[in-house]
Amino acid sequence: MCLFQFTARRLVSQAHCGLKASSSQKQKFCLEMARPSSNMADFREVFAKAKHIAIITGAGVSAESGVPTFRGAGGFWRKWQAQELATPGAFARNPSRVWEFYHYRREVMLSKHPNPAHIAIAECEKRLSKQGRSVVVITQNIDELHRKAGTKHLLEIHGSLFKTRCTSCGNVAANYKSPICPALAGKGAPDPDTEDASIPVEDLPQCEEDGCNGLLRPHVVWFGEALDPGVLTAVEKELDICDLCLVVGTSSVVYPAAMFAPQVSARGVPVAEFNMEATPATNRFRFHFPGPCGTTLPPALARHETEIIS
Repeated sequence: MCLFQFTARRLVSQAHCGLKASSSQKQKFCLEMARPSSNMADFREVFAKAKHIAIITGAGVSAESGVPTFRGAGGFWRKWQAQELATPGAFARNPSRVWEFYHYRREVMLSKHPNPAHIAIAECEKRLSKQGRSVVVITQNIDELHRKAGTKHLLEIHGSLFKTRCTSCGNVAANYKSPICPALAGKGAPDPDTEDASIPVEDLPQCEEDGCNGLLRPHVVWFGEALDPGVLTAVEKELDICDLCLVVGTSSVVYPAAMFAPQVSARGVPVAEFNMEATPATNRFRFHFPGPCGTTLPPALARHETEIIS
């Protein structure tokens, strides 16, 4: 909560235009500031000088890999939306149904591959690290496509589909089994006419720590749960030192991630948004590049002519 409160205070304190002028002058200045540039050459000049780049990604960066988002109209699994299943209460009431939902998502993701946006980010990180420059990816996604693309410096603020946490001992472990347990084999079909499998709790994924055998849950942040304070601390440190921030494929409406880039922009750091369309935060940023991330991001992160590759 400390980060949220701290960020909110910073945003509120920076929410005015900052000029003591007439109302018309203030309005004109704000309107001018509300026109982010789409000039790629200008962005590339900023990119060439940046030493610490933070890239914040959301569902839009994975949509081009065919990853379902379960958001908006038609975003249902059977007759439920994610908000109805991804909660502690839903898991307590019906762990079998929730595990069917996550088993389906895991199996879908095992067939998906990074797209050009994921690859451009990973290649940029690898190239710049040889120049003493850093790239960190702060993602809201739980699909691990950044990891699969080769990104090393990755902060997954909402967890991962391929990690589990024991509800008894709390152990967190990577888990790429397919299926994750025998009872879920062939289960999880999304068709609305599909009946619940009603798998007994003892047949659902179990902890493999010695003597535990507790019920496992997906290691993801559910609605109503707090984000990992350790991850948030790491995010704040990265945002405090970055000198360029990219916002890629996110609607900028899910908190606290929606506050990250405006917080950076408020202290004068250039922020570039890559998204299909404008978002509520667009006018806070210096750059906005509309279109598919897999199209706009690779040329933005490609090697700049001034880079020296050893």
